[in-house]
Amino acid sequence: MIELSERLNAMEESATLAMARLSRELKAQGKDIISLSLGEPDFNTPQFIKDAAVVGLEQNFTTYTPVSGYDDLRERISHKFMRDNGLNYPKEQIVVSTGAKQSIANVVLSLINPGDEVIIPAPYWVSYIEIVKMAGGIPVVIHAGIEQDFKINAAQFESAITSKTKLFIFSSPCNPTGSVYTKEELRGLAEVLVKHPNIIALSDEIYEHIRFEGEHASLAQFSEIFDQVVTVNGVSKAWAMTGWRLGYIGASKQIADACNKIQGQFTSGTSSITQRAAIAAMDADPSVLKEMVETFHKRRDLVLSYLNKIPGVKCNVPTGAFYLFPDVSAYFGTKDGDQVIQDGDDLCMYLLREGNIALVDGKGFGAPNCIRISYAASEEQLMKAMERLTAALAKLSR
Repeated sequence: MIELSERLNAMEESATLAMARLSRELKAQGKDIISLSLGEPDFNTPQFIKDAAVVGLEQNFTTYTPVSGYDDLRERISHKFMRDNGLNYPKEQIVVSTGAKQSIANVVLSLINPGDEVIIPAPYWVSYIEIVKMAGGIPVVIHAGIEQDFKINAAQFESAITSKTKLFIFSSPCNPTGSVYTKEELRGLAEVLVKHPNIIALSDEIYEHIRFEGEHASLAQFSEIFDQVVTVNGVSKAWAMTGWRLGYIGASKQIADACNKIQGQFTSGTSSITQRAAIAAMDADPSVLKEMVETFHKRRDLVLSYLNKIPGVKCNVPTGAFYLFPDVSAYFGTKDGDQVIQDGDDLCMYLLREGNIALVDGKGFGAPNCIRISYAASEEQLMKAMERLTAALAKLSR
């Protein structure tokens, strides 16, 4: 029998990918499953981006690419950072990777030694914890409940810091909650970082353009901590390019060089054609996304209108991304016949079995009382899914 590594055995499977796999298997068996489990826009990649990819092919951009990305793409990303975020990252401080997930892994593997502590607010994106564990780091989780809109405050952040703290990872807008940190809330976190210049903050801003009110605020905007912040972004969400696989970071030169070295030994540079397409996305005015963002806003309100009518379900009003993260703990301890719903995993499996809806248990996001609902689906599908959810929950009894 093959003995697998301790590293692999300690790693959890991604909760979102596991549910997506299960729903695909059931669909293949002919089941009418509505999957609201994956964080994937249901829009097509804009035509002008696809056209840029075709031009790249015609111009024979088909060979190995520089590890950190084409110079002209990194120049465009540098311009995007200044235009949209007021951040001055020259191209030498930008590394392009095969998705923002690889960008995050590069940063963690570049910074974390075994035993180093990494502060992560919960709810968190499922892969943060596992990437930290893979590097030998120790995740230190700060819990932020629905009563504080799933956002930590400066006092919570500071109280979690020890002499072993090396890194702080968070997202805004947040996956899985859709919560967005305001400039003033970020200022509070920045004031803590000023006191601890040895701590690096990784700010995951992949949902930057999917925001329903106010302006996007980047943590790195505070000049006194600029070199302590790594800003992560990519093209998957706002530009509906999940399958193209391209993310990027802006960071201090030292961290950018470290990530370049790590990436050079894992994947080298990302797809040449994806990079040519990404140039068009970086050059585009974000205002072209207005219709998509308005559609997500409308869908958020639609799903909320159903959830707010279901007894026992508690939900905040997220202002970004395309997720709702209701607290469903009122249904723990209820019964489906002889089977007791013990937790969120049991509830999601019950909803899959009884309602033919695929949702994700909040445990993988560090919030076991909640479930994640992605509303990146048509209004028709969302209404049908919410009707199924309402009916299935109504069948549970004490």
